[in-house]
Amino acid sequence: MSLRIYNTQTKNKETFVPLEANKVKMYVCGPTVYDTSHIGHARSVVVFDVIFRWLKHSEYDVCYVRNFTDVDDKIIKRANELGKQPKEISERYIDEFHNEMDALNVLRPTIEPKATEHIKEIIEFIQLLIEKGKAYHVEGSDVFFSIQSFDEYGKLSGRNPDDMMPGSRIAVDNKKRDPKDFTLWKPAKPGEPSWPSPWGDGRPGWHIECSAMSHKYLGESFDIHGGGKDLIFPHHENEIAQSEAAFGKSFVQYWIHNGFVDINNEKMSKSLGNFIMIKDVLEDYHPEVIRMFLLSKHYRSPIDYSDTSMDEVISGLDRLYAFLERAESAGARVRGNDLGKEWADFEDAMDDDFNTARAMATLFDTVKSGNRLLDLHEESLTPEILTQVSTLCSDLKRMGSILGILTHKPADYFRAKKESGLADKELDGDLIEGLIKERVEARKTKNFARADEIRAQLDAMNVILEDGPDGTTWKIG
Repeated sequence: MSLRIYNTQTKNKETFVPLEANKVKMYVCGPTVYDTSHIGHARSVVVFDVIFRWLKHSEYDVCYVRNFTDVDDKIIKRANELGKQPKEISERYIDEFHNEMDALNVLRPTIEPKATEHIKEIIEFIQLLIEKGKAYHVEGSDVFFSIQSFDEYGKLSGRNPDDMMPGSRIAVDNKKRDPKDFTLWKPAKPGEPSWPSPWGDGRPGWHIECSAMSHKYLGESFDIHGGGKDLIFPHHENEIAQSEAAFGKSFVQYWIHNGFVDINNEKMSKSLGNFIMIKDVLEDYHPEVIRMFLLSKHYRSPIDYSDTSMDEVISGLDRLYAFLERAESAGARVRGNDLGKEWADFEDAMDDDFNTARAMATLFDTVKSGNRLLDLHEESLTPEILTQVSTLCSDLKRMGSILGILTHKPADYFRAKKESGLADKELDGDLIEGLIKERVEARKTKNFARADEIRAQLDAMNVILEDGPDGTTWKIG
């Protein structure tokens, strides 16, 4: 099965054919670095991280560009509030973003350009648009892009320019030729960062940054452009207008947009005060739990963050590691060249518009098959059965490498989980060990009532016991 991608612009799932054989050029809009990133940002980054991984696995030479908007009204406002320079603010939140994404096992893109380091390219791009009659400068004010100069405006979002009323997402400015025209360059204000230009000192508008940076690193046309659904209009619509007006070519072949993260079935918004920051989620949950949650629905669908949904993911990740631990104890080994039916199912899911929800289901089917084999042959594990279990383990680890999970040894995962659980629940590990030893002795002397008492006591502490031929082990639930 060849890779098929849902294209936001055509509203269809299309077979992926890159502009250059075996090469993929991909640009994804990164954060405006004025504040701590929230779980919605993490979803977009993790989704495109998996897309990046899958394209590389599919043997494409991928150039992945994700930018930082590091000059912006919000950054300047935050700097003024804190009495700092805008660059201090942007660098602080870039570092924070990198630390959080590293914790989430997100691969660094090929290139991470910053807007402030590409002012020359931005100015040249604007000059080209003016020369072509697509943009104009208002003396003492902004340089604007002329919507009327681009006949296909609205083709990504499906909006008719004639129906777009100024005042909502479109700034009202009586200096514009058309109320829908948008800013490419804005004049400097006292105390704000600025750069010299043919139109006076100033700084770029938001939309032009991405057109200039994608052009520098990926060319006039490239394969994939992505981001959250909130960027479809006006940001990506305006990028298309600028880039296609400048070069007279199709800007992007495939547009990919991820859905939003809701919080307890409500839209995440500042007005509701329900923004969940990545750093806070990382304090509460293992990074692989967060990744699994963010990938548990198809990327185009909304996903709901709640304690219940996260608990379900924790249980699921435990099941995956528990199988690997069990298989390892039985003598199974991960081998790089093993490929089973389960891997083929995973490939089909990923080639179907990066369907991580279906891909995730394949992981659990793999575990189910492996546990069934071990249950059936527990007393007589032949080399043939062990090879089958090893193949399932290999498939599972390979799937995990695409999804960015299962990176730990099972024993290390459960040890860390135990230590974290003890700290979070303020439990005494020595007390638990003592109770388990007492229970073992009670069972030996057939004092089952006391053994059951101890088990109930441990259950109340959320300690899970596992009795096996090698003794009793325990985990924090």
